[in-house]
Amino acid sequence: METIVIGHRNPDMDSVCSAVAYAALKERLGEIGVRPARAGALNERIAFVLQKFGVAQPEFLPDVTPRVRDAMIKDFVGIHPDQPIAEALGLMSAKRLRALPVVDENLRFHGTISASTLLGLVMPSRAAAQHAREVLASLANIAGTFEGRSLTGPLSSREETYALVVAAMDAESLASRLRHLEPARTVLFVGDRENVHRTALEGGVSALVVTGGAEVDPAFAAEAQAAGMAVLVSPWDTATSVIFARSAMIARHALEEVAEKFDGDAPLELARRSVALSNKFIFPVLDGESRLEGILSKSDFLKAPARQLILVDHNELSQAVPGADDLPVVEIIDHHRLGNRPTETPILFLNQPVGSTCTIVADLYRRHAIVPDRPVAGLLLAGIIADTLNGTSPTATETDRRFLAELGQIAGITAGDLAAEIFAVGSPLQTLSPDKVVEADAKHYEEKGLRFSVAQIEEVTFANFDAQREHLLAALRHRVGSEGLFFAALLVTEINEQNSYLLVEGNSDFLRTITYPEQSDHVWFLAGVVSRKKQLLPYLTECLARVR
Repeated sequence: METIVIGHRNPDMDSVCSAVAYAALKERLGEIGVRPARAGALNERIAFVLQKFGVAQPEFLPDVTPRVRDAMIKDFVGIHPDQPIAEALGLMSAKRLRALPVVDENLRFHGTISASTLLGLVMPSRAAAQHAREVLASLANIAGTFEGRSLTGPLSSREETYALVVAAMDAESLASRLRHLEPARTVLFVGDRENVHRTALEGGVSALVVTGGAEVDPAFAAEAQAAGMAVLVSPWDTATSVIFARSAMIARHALEEVAEKFDGDAPLELARRSVALSNKFIFPVLDGESRLEGILSKSDFLKAPARQLILVDHNELSQAVPGADDLPVVEIIDHHRLGNRPTETPILFLNQPVGSTCTIVADLYRRHAIVPDRPVAGLLLAGIIADTLNGTSPTATETDRRFLAELGQIAGITAGDLAAEIFAVGSPLQTLSPDKVVEADAKHYEEKGLRFSVAQIEEVTFANFDAQREHLLAALRHRVGSEGLFFAALLVTEINEQNSYLLVEGNSDFLRTITYPEQSDHVWFLAGVVSRKKQLLPYLTECLARVR
């Protein structure tokens, strides 16, 4: 089982750093298969912190929807197109399978072969009784099915439609019967009846199979070889030998076409719907060059997902990575309001009113008496700095400030010095396009059936704000229209003076409920407001209540 520790869409410093640090804690605790990931692109400040502390960027997983490759059988059992169906039947019996993929030496997929089709070939119906004795095969493959030993040299590998005939009559009757057959395409099965052996030779049959392991006169074998008749010895009795010989046809002649072929990256749910009404047993998963990567059976769709999630810095599915609702969520570590879905089983849910998820993760290290490594301590420190504005935000608690000091000692840098380095890295208003600004740290919410988003960026000063104001509003308007939102908001926070500008586009009745001083159309000045979670969001939900 793989466990992914992942933050919300449009990741910020806290979500990325807490995911990496919590995955590291799990590893220190001896858990296997736990790894961090991110649901979106990293901004310059996050990239700077990761590089500063020598930590690799977590894997980018924009979608965790279960895929076909998550459920497919990679170690499949297959058969080559030129192998006799006897070998396919043996594999199916040994492995208790109802079908096999047919692949060549380069793993190129040719089709499937099913037990029901093979049964029809080796035991035809009464309607096909006139062809019951026929088999399209080579003498070499016919002999191989019953472990036959050739007394007359190498056997032909050329395929013919042979008639399998049992000599259950006397020699005279057999001679008469052979005149109504094509001797050159006849394989005659008989026990140790030397007179019948002679009749077969004189009648010009293609091959004589002496059953029951009976001895054959070497002189007769030499005579048969000179005449071009193959003489085979089967260790099995006549009836058994004929049954085996019926399965000498090679797999390529028994292929079944499969309409449902899948790419490994296809959503598993779409594949499930596609095969729901199919009468096939297995379905190929192919790469771009038609090579078989794995197979799916209908029972594979019933398997539990091989991946589970630990959500950090959020608990609402509207903010989670796409596909999160299709996977088990086994833990949530968060410091925001509750908006989580019901779970099928009890899970670990840590939600504390502190300023940063990294604070909760740092406290978990403490509870387990584990000192984080310097790089992990640096990430935890950066996450708390970013989410609490270095302990000055209204959301900051004494717990946050205590860990700012403790983690700084482990990381070898004070919180103040690291904060100065982080906030000196690229202004979002200068380094990002307006579209990217309004989605860089956007979080989606739903309140009484109304969907809205609130983004936030931090700037050292407002020097770049006026030049971008109209572009940002245009980007918000586009977001409202493209996503069908009731409104979209952006909080631009100045770190030094601890003030913000609020930009909002959306429902006009809602805009009229905003009571902060309006600086220009759809732009308000929020003195002393720096926290989206603790100051802005509660205010916006109050405004929504007044609209309703």
